[in-house]
Amino acid sequence: MENIDWGHLSFGYNKTNYNTRCYFRNGKWGKIEVSSSEIINIHIAATCLHYGQEAFEGLKAFQGKDGRVRVFRWEENAKRMQSSAKGIRMAEVPGALFKEMVWKTIALNREFVPPYGTGAALYIRPLLIGTGAEIGVKPATEYMFMIFVTPVGPYFKEGMKPVDMLISREYDRAAPLGTGNIKVGGNYAGSLNAIQSAHDHSFANVVFLDAKEKKYIDECGPANFFGVKNNTYITPKSDSILPSITNKSLITLAEDMGIKVERRKVPVEELETFEEAGACGTAAVISPVKSIYDPATRKTYTFYQDQAGPVSQELYNRLTAIQLGDMEDKYGWVEFVD
Repeated sequence: MENIDWGHLSFGYNKTNYNTRCYFRNGKWGKIEVSSSEIINIHIAATCLHYGQEAFEGLKAFQGKDGRVRVFRWEENAKRMQSSAKGIRMAEVPGALFKEMVWKTIALNREFVPPYGTGAALYIRPLLIGTGAEIGVKPATEYMFMIFVTPVGPYFKEGMKPVDMLISREYDRAAPLGTGNIKVGGNYAGSLNAIQSAHDHSFANVVFLDAKEKKYIDECGPANFFGVKNNTYITPKSDSILPSITNKSLITLAEDMGIKVERRKVPVEELETFEEAGACGTAAVISPVKSIYDPATRKTYTFYQDQAGPVSQELYNRLTAIQLGDMEDKYGWVEFVD
């Protein structure tokens, strides 16, 4: 292993030693295989290439002050991947197989788990793809499940600095009754034009509205949205929103802090009443929002300008402290690898 400057890692792909793979053939999952290759050989007619049979997850492992490696809420990721598989007719990965491969992949790349105090973590990427060859539009009969890991730096190099966002009415992230509530690649491909448009206008990301009425906040770029006002944590409720494991965790923490929680439709106009706003997900935990601009009304909704709001900051502090072992995990969210 080359010397890694742990304190200056980017949030991007860095090569490690091994990945694990398992194939679903003849109606059953086979044995776990270990590979040192970063390349996948697949049939030219594989359904993942032609019909979008692909799902993925993202979770992290952390090294605590005690030197032990912790994985955060892997069971939720396993359940969500099963939901994704159901959503696009793929073979479901059993929870036991999911865990075994996560643990094995971490163990094979133990030297790449960033040390405590560096702000870095080991990012874990499970991937499920249709590898069976089909020309007609139908599910494959063969699938590959693989996991690779890579050490990543903190999402924010300069800390939790609030960002500006742009409301999109020109693009929809996902259709009602579509695949918005599962973690499949097509959702992210469909968001790229909107995100690039936001970047082109000097905004950090885009806020998607519901595709049916264009009245309510849906997703916030590739993450869940939340707002805070009157000691209440408010996050959108929609059938086309991905159920964020981070958001689910923040809701529990907020309730334990004595903060009321509401999951409901959030009309655009309500942004004016929020004291804080943010996006939440595995990569950044919380991305605080400085402002949201609505080009349709030419109105800018502003929140905390130079730093995260107090509720957002406290939620971030508590969640990351649990992940690192600096705070008691009374929820059973963390499981040790060694």
